Amino acid sequence: MDDEEFLEHYGTPRHSGRYPWGSGEDPYQHTNDFLGRVEELKKSGWTETPENIKNTFGLTTTQYRTEKALATAERRALVVDRAKSLREDGLGYTEIGRQMGVRESTVRSWLNSESENNMRKAQETADFLKKQVDKYGMVDIGNGVPQELNISKEKLAQAVYILQRDGYVQYGGRVPQVTNPGQQTTLKVLCKPGTEHKEIYDYNKIHSINEYISRDGGDTYEKKFTYPESLDSKRLKVRYAEDGGVQKDGVIELRRNVSDLSLGESRYSQVRIMVDGTHYLKGMAVYGDDKDFPPGVDVIFNTNKHKGTPACGPDGNTVLKKIKNDPDNPFGSAIKDVNLGGQYWYDSKTGERISGSSDNPNKKLGLINKRADEGDWSEWKDALPSQFLSKQSKAMAEKQLGIAKANKMEEYAEICALQNPTVKKYYLAKFAQSCDSAAVHLQAAALPGQKYHVILPMTSMSDTEVYAPNYADGTKLALVRYPHAGSFEIPILTVNNRNREGIRVIGKDAGDAIGINSKVAERLSGADFDGDTVMCIPTHDKAGKVKITSTPPLQGLVGFDNKAVYGATETSVDANGKKHYYRNGNEYRVMSEHTKQLEMGKISNLISDMNLYGAKPEDMEKAVRHSMVIIDAEKHKLDYKASERDNDIAYLKKKYRGDNGGGASTIVSRAKGEYDVPKRQGSPRYNIKGKDWYDPSRPEGALIWKTADDVNYTVKKINKRTGEVTEVTKQHMQKSTNMAETDDAYTLVSKRRHPMELVYADYANSMKSLANEARKLEMSTGKIEYNKDAKAKYRAEYDSLMDKLNTAEKNAIRERSANLKAAATVKEKQAVAKAAGSELSKKDVKKAGQQALTKYRQEVGSVSRRDRNIQITDKEWEAIQAGAVSETILKRILNNCDADSLRERAMPKTSKEINQAKQAQIKALSSSYTIAQIADKLGISTSTVSKYLKGAA
Repeated sequence: MDDEEFLEHYGTPRHSGRYPWGSGEDPYQHTNDFLGRVEELKKSGWTETPENIKNTFGLTTTQYRTEKALATAERRALVVDRAKSLREDGLGYTEIGRQMGVRESTVRSWLNSESENNMRKAQETADFLKKQVDKYGMVDIGNGVPQELNISKEKLAQAVYILQRDGYVQYGGRVPQVTNPGQQTTLKVLCKPGTEHKEIYDYNKIHSINEYISRDGGDTYEKKFTYPESLDSKRLKVRYAEDGGVQKDGVIELRRNVSDLSLGESRYSQVRIMVDGTHYLKGMAVYGDDKDFPPGVDVIFNTNKHKGTPACGPDGNTVLKKIKNDPDNPFGSAIKDVNLGGQYWYDSKTGERISGSSDNPNKKLGLINKRADEGDWSEWKDALPSQFLSKQSKAMAEKQLGIAKANKMEEYAEICALQNPTVKKYYLAKFAQSCDSAAVHLQAAALPGQKYHVILPMTSMSDTEVYAPNYADGTKLALVRYPHAGSFEIPILTVNNRNREGIRVIGKDAGDAIGINSKVAERLSGADFDGDTVMCIPTHDKAGKVKITSTPPLQGLVGFDNKAVYGATETSVDANGKKHYYRNGNEYRVMSEHTKQLEMGKISNLISDMNLYGAKPEDMEKAVRHSMVIIDAEKHKLDYKASERDNDIAYLKKKYRGDNGGGASTIVSRAKGEYDVPKRQGSPRYNIKGKDWYDPSRPEGALIWKTADDVNYTVKKINKRTGEVTEVTKQHMQKSTNMAETDDAYTLVSKRRHPMELVYADYANSMKSLANEARKLEMSTGKIEYNKDAKAKYRAEYDSLMDKLNTAEKNAIRERSANLKAAATVKEKQAVAKAAGSELSKKDVKKAGQQALTKYRQEVGSVSRRDRNIQITDKEWEAIQAGAVSETILKRILNNCDADSLRERAMPKTSKEINQAKQAQIKALSSSYTIAQIADKLGISTSTVSKYLKGAA
């Protein structure tokens, strides 16, 4: 045969001979492939350091490893090709091994179809990705994709590198999470050649590789949100202010035993009910008294609006709210998932509830759409916000911040005692983050018995009483609603659990609801009963541990009607259709939603500063009146500038802020204030001595951020007079906080250095110091030793953990896809609003994000964290402790683990020894808690508490 026939036979035109290059007895004796070059370099003393790799090959360490892995695979492929050819010639495994200088078992391994498939996965994956990118333009290749494709992270990296060599580009970025301000989703996107980095921020165009995965494993499923059914307004009665509606403003009373208006097992829920397809009811739903419902009426809505206001009228003259122009959700508020009871289906003939996936011909959707349900309000954060504590006594602030610090010290001691180094590093990193957050938010430890409750109206309750089944009869209960302006908005009431109305509406065992009358609600910053919550604190107990400061209501606020005083007295519309507002003959500018947010922040900070410096009642009345105008100015078109003048706001700023009259002056109001920093990239590094990035001017352990590569950009500036064009360099900025960006909290203290500020500054600095110490310890902690024998011994547990990890990580791509789609939806809604000459408020953006995320999670099949988190069994934890799992895999398990389950395994409460940190915690708690309460809180005996309080060791 001639050469052409030879080539056609083997199909490798770039090679010569019967076999490919490098398939001889010493395959690479004459080759100059990548591995051959590396081998020659090593013979001359070359080493694989990052610097040598970059200088010799122009590659990063990661790229170098990938190139080596690909070259190794190519070599192996050539060897396998030769073995296959010899096998086709009739040679047995033993003879092939003899000719190729290897064992028979090696030959069998080479010719194993599964091994060959593993070898070719990188190229196959590259081919698959190429088709996807060529079709869609941009493809998500971030966390979860390897699990989705059932390949390793290394194989995916190799596949991406193969495509990069062909001109495809990979970009990274970060997208704000729509429901977690300040948190971001990390992007890793593979794009067509020629794609620019900025294009990945058009989120709708990023394709996720998950279409072929059944989101329910092939079973039937039901939607998490279905467009609601509508109540006929003939079944609705409005109870106006004149008829007593003002006493229950915001409450929706339901007739009992009506199939399409059922709260299920709940006695109260925050709901939305569509009416006539055009409006909706919003408020707390409870079952009413049967005698109050006229024939044909199944719903009574209580309102503070006056008779004559139509139930379903136009904007500005309606009792019910108009639905939003949104096909996904007409309420402008996120509804609970159907599996959490947000909506329900029922059999219209029997009235019984049925599954949403049922094919029952009588299936109908109920009218109730729950936003929150009985039991949901008990999940509020258990801490004391600075806006409350800073308005109480300095002694109380010192006590509660001292307890918070002692709790942190005890937690740190527990983490330091951990034996598993990988678990220890995981908890140290989490602990440092929590300390950083504590410094910014300045939240103190909760007081004994403190808990959040939703409020419901009790018309039969006196002004000094509260129905609170969570507390004993006769308990003195302080109620705090946020935001609150001062101690004059904190009523202290006596618990009366014998009230019949409370028993009927709320029940005797409700864990997160209390009953008060409308006058008490009005004192609580004008609260109503559509889902408002209050923090309840038992006070003035026999032990004298907790004393809440409560002062009489400010008389200057009684009867103040912001709309009557600062509303427009006349309006007009110009030729362009723009509406103009006048008050006392003078036109004024109405407030935008954006301005409302800014002005509300300003007046809230001023009120905080005034409280700290003991403002006179008449001055406080002015500031609070202005805040009442600001909060309604955008909605009701109020003349807020006139309010600012009438209430002497400029004078108050100067009086209570001195030279710093313009902005927030105390650490309490400045800590969470926005601080612009240059755009950052990646995760922060730790400021550790000996590291290249070590900054001796910063504390050791502090966070060092890397500025983004694309932080600088240029804009063209045109001189309007001369027409000259110049380029100006600017920086992309991102938001942080004043406290997060300072190493010393005392830099945020006012010049007057109020004693309360110093208490908070000391606390913030202690949290910053603890965070730095934790990071230093994390860096010096080793890693768990991997034990192959332990893996073999605990093979079943290892496999179980890997299955759980695979399930958890597969959801990452779905969650990221849902976040991208939600971000794109919010971005589009903001653009529509801007085009219409308005803007979405932060509140509206958050609502839109929650709705979109719920929708897209259902669409892409993303499950909740609770459902996907890994629950570690005792035996699996035993395997982990024995070293059956490598550190890399263990880190992934920890990041996807159920927090309670992990803490139970890592830090069991079995030790009877009371360490120094625990002793300090007992002492700190004793300032606010009784011995019995401390024992219950720490899970130890009262005698043990007494022993250490007396100084016995």
